[in-house]
Amino acid sequence: MTTPATNAVRLEVIRNLFASVAEEMGVALVRTAFSPNIKERRDASCAVFTSDGELLAQAAHIPVHLGSMALAARAAMEVPDLAPGDAVLLNDPFRGGTHLPDLTLVTPVFVRAKRPALFWVANRAHHSDVGGLAPGSMAPATEIVQEGLRIPPVRLVRRGEIARDVLAIILANVRTPGEREGDLRAQWAANRLGERRLLELIARLGERDVVAGSRALLDYAERLVRALLTRLPRGRFPFEDELDDDGQGNGPLPIKVVLAVSRRELVVDFTGSAPQAAGSVNANPAIALSAILYAIRCLLPEDAPTNGGCLRPVRLIAPEGSIVNARWPAAMSAGNVETSQRLVDVILGALARALPDRIPAASAGTMHNTTIGGWDSRPGRSRAFSYYETVAGGSGATPRRDGTSGIQTHMTNTRNTPVEALESAYPLRVRRLALRDGSGGSGKHRGGDGVVRMIETLVPATVAVVADRQRSRPYGLEGGKPGKPGETLIVRRGRARRLAAKTNERVEPGDVIVVRTPGGGGHGR
Repeated sequence: MTTPATNAVRLEVIRNLFASVAEEMGVALVRTAFSPNIKERRDASCAVFTSDGELLAQAAHIPVHLGSMALAARAAMEVPDLAPGDAVLLNDPFRGGTHLPDLTLVTPVFVRAKRPALFWVANRAHHSDVGGLAPGSMAPATEIVQEGLRIPPVRLVRRGEIARDVLAIILANVRTPGEREGDLRAQWAANRLGERRLLELIARLGERDVVAGSRALLDYAERLVRALLTRLPRGRFPFEDELDDDGQGNGPLPIKVVLAVSRRELVVDFTGSAPQAAGSVNANPAIALSAILYAIRCLLPEDAPTNGGCLRPVRLIAPEGSIVNARWPAAMSAGNVETSQRLVDVILGALARALPDRIPAASAGTMHNTTIGGWDSRPGRSRAFSYYETVAGGSGATPRRDGTSGIQTHMTNTRNTPVEALESAYPLRVRRLALRDGSGGSGKHRGGDGVVRMIETLVPATVAVVADRQRSRPYGLEGGKPGKPGETLIVRRGRARRLAAKTNERVEPGDVIVVRTPGGGGHGR
């Protein structure tokens, strides 16, 4: 006899089976990758999708990757005549991507060759260079063609073999081709593993039960969100924050949202946000959806599944031509890393008006992207290098406790590059890595402190910085004070010079780049 209890047990088993596929893919990707950015920082994400491109399961990876990857999966599905052993690569922000350094590889999982794919597996990895104006492909730009190689959905793998012509085009347009090829092959290996595990699961449980379980899992997540909506106060909850600038002298740039909560749906309306910018802070609906999914997931029970069902009761309004839904040829490298953080800030700020006893103050609000690249002329090296890192900050205080210091928050979930790995891989020396004491906002509960990171360059190089919250400050709530803003400096021959939040600079051997990230906002008087 089947009872509700046995159904619940089966649902939990199938949830963990799908999640384990994504987790194992992530382990394989990290262990086989070439670049420290993926191997050490784990700037990559893996997920499983249904036959029609709905997110089914994800590993505990990068929120801004995972909430947005469904649009990339659906774009890959439009490639005609896909066959077993194929894999589609893309990074185009206007075709389901987020920004150009994030390369997404999507693989169909066929149970029978002449039938449509039953599932899809995908991973998204941040490559530390994809061409463009400066090493790292994150320099301030005014149109997307300046940011690097833009890849529409295209077969990278055909029937189990890398398409050498496609790979050759990619490697000819990047500064570090050996590292890029190694990371792409690692992505392909991770997808092959995910495909194999899904086929093993189908062989063990049967196609019918696996498909039924996947549908039940999505329906369950939808029910959880609809139940959440019934517990939220009904009404319209507005909030506004801003980006400091777009890197081209324009700013501040307002980000506005209104959350309209009813028992039937959650409408997230970004009408009134800034028009698309001249600089690279533009975002697209995929990024907005990832911010929404992240915020919803924070309100659900810890053991709730994170999948496309969570977004079924959500309606996004992102006016075309705005900073949240930019038109081609807008530059977008910072939209994925900086604007995504501000989208979370305004969504949580609006939720704080509905749920003041649950929502934390603003966290650092920037990934403080730092890229350093050039030619490694150390003995035995003689090769191009490209270092990329997002630097941690402070998290906002909650109604019940202080914020956490020196942590990646909200849309990023990476680690830092260990000092030993960084100095081994690049002609760089870490002079200091410490918490930035006193940078968190005061209050009944204090915001977490940011980080101080000092890196000396040992060869001539180019440094690109893409950051924010260097004029605006992470807000406090319920009388708590804001966190301190961040800053970036270059110290040359003992003299410090402050850099713009979004800039591209030449540095000399012996120069020291000093990054000071914001602290989180405080909570309560």
